[in-house]
Amino acid sequence: MPEQLELQQLVETGSEDCRKLHSPTHSLPPLFWKSCPYLGLFLATLSSLFFSLCSVIVKWLVDVHPMELAACRFVGVLLPAIPIVLFRREPLFPRGRRIMLLLRSFVGTTGLMLSFYAFRHMPLADASVVVFSVPVFVAIFARLFLKEPCGLFNAVSVVLTLIGVVLITRPPLLFGHSIPALASPNETTNTSDFWGAVAAFSATIFGANAYVLLRALKGLHFSVIMTNFGAFALIQTLVVTWELGGLCLPRCGYDRLLVVALAVFSFGGQILLTLSLQMEQAGPVAIARSADIVFAFIWQVLFFKEVPNLYSIAGAILVTSSVMLVGVRKWALALPESSPMKRRLGILAR
Repeated sequence: MPEQLELQQLVETGSEDCRKLHSPTHSLPPLFWKSCPYLGLFLATLSSLFFSLCSVIVKWLVDVHPMELAACRFVGVLLPAIPIVLFRREPLFPRGRRIMLLLRSFVGTTGLMLSFYAFRHMPLADASVVVFSVPVFVAIFARLFLKEPCGLFNAVSVVLTLIGVVLITRPPLLFGHSIPALASPNETTNTSDFWGAVAAFSATIFGANAYVLLRALKGLHFSVIMTNFGAFALIQTLVVTWELGGLCLPRCGYDRLLVVALAVFSFGGQILLTLSLQMEQAGPVAIARSADIVFAFIWQVLFFKEVPNLYSIAGAILVTSSVMLVGVRKWALALPESSPMKRRLGILAR
């Protein structure tokens, strides 16, 4: 989802406060994190588990409107940010950045709402893969709006990702109205809901623009951005849910427990992602976060009995490979010139 990488995005904006906050020595004892060199990657993978469980809850709670669930999700974004921004006494709505903050909040909120719609109306793994391809498309919009360079590597990554997205969404114009199932070549399954596929791809576009807007908000502390984002998103999702007639109290029993679990998993995933970025660079964390796609395939089969077809698997491999290569390249470019690892990575470090 767009805000699953919220804190990772903020690290990439270049803010000195963000870099200090996420440096390995900021809040964790050096001996602790050095004695556990892979702890940051483990926490990033664990955050992927939490976020993937959020997706499961969204798909499972068919009696609760996905926009209302999005509002619960944003509670998990807002709660960690409020005490931090109050403690630091940061200006909540700084002059000169207000329009950009509102635009970033709108783009991020709309992206998550669309992703929740996609989770409800597409196979879980398919929707997760499409939404998770956000980092690959950032290069396009960064080139358009920020005039950042977009080299051959980025172009190849985008093309591979688009091919993967086409295989996953399977437009009827190219694939017809049915596809062979993986479990039995003689059986067929309907293609994914058309509007679900549109929502998933649109969520990716909005998420990529959220990255670009975050880069444009350099200098602002991450707690200011997240507080504005969480507050605006909560209001927007509640208003949209009310307009759609979906605002209601979930049924007693498991439904209410799962709504609470959604907020708890969102909060937990956000905190774990924060800790992982304190111990590890953004590139390796992005690679570890690819576990989100693996979890999505597992939950799809385990909870919803939906066996992925060969098209979905091939598309997932293409998209995941592109995302991981982008993560490795970011890591390689961040390494010092004297690093032996940078020499081993070869073309990825150029």
